[in-house]
Amino acid sequence: MSEKTPLALLPGLLLDGTFWHHQVAALADIAEPWVADFTSQDSIAAMAQSVLAAMPERFALCGLSMGGYVAQEIMRQAPERVERLALLDTKARPDDADTTARRRGLIELAQKGAFKGVTPRLLPLLIHPDRLEDEELTRHIMDMAETVGRDAFLRQQQAILDRADYRPLLASIRCPTLVLCGREDQLTPADLHTELAASIADARLVVLENCGHLPPLERPEATNRELRRWLLA
Repeated sequence: MSEKTPLALLPGLLLDGTFWHHQVAALADIAEPWVADFTSQDSIAAMAQSVLAAMPERFALCGLSMGGYVAQEIMRQAPERVERLALLDTKARPDDADTTARRRGLIELAQKGAFKGVTPRLLPLLIHPDRLEDEELTRHIMDMAETVGRDAFLRQQQAILDRADYRPLLASIRCPTLVLCGREDQLTPADLHTELAASIADARLVVLENCGHLPPLERPEATNRELRRWLLA
């Protein structure tokens, strides 16, 4: 029987399975990573159910951004199955009015056929300014968005719009929890992670310097170090 921890890795909006490739490789000696595919579901609840159906009875759970919403939904649906939780660059509260309006505008554009995935203009929202000249990184991010595509993007954005407010759930979480984000995350700023960590009884907050919204790609070694510590705690 394997002593490795089953580990579900949940990607965010317009991110595919390759998003977690650094973690899959680096944690393989202590974990059995499985990466979710959220391109076919049309709700956060359905995404959560797909993870629960794929994973064994007990597992470790790590989600980033939209994947963090799914992770919180899993904690609502089946908390007894999660032995440890990692929430990366995400939030528990619903979107504010400006963010909701931006999402609806992007949905409307995509419905009209103007889906452009992740463009160079959007990259500053996702990664630290110092990495905008990293062609390998920026191309990977744009390629993932193209792979996910317009139809899945529409389903994912609608699922995010329809998600629950998870703040009332946080106090009930009892497993060891890592809350991690990039210091310069513009989409889910660090103060939202302070709120998350303060609301979960056994949570540890880690803020990575010189990092935006995508630490597993921007700061893979630091992210892997913190995930390893979390898995072995």
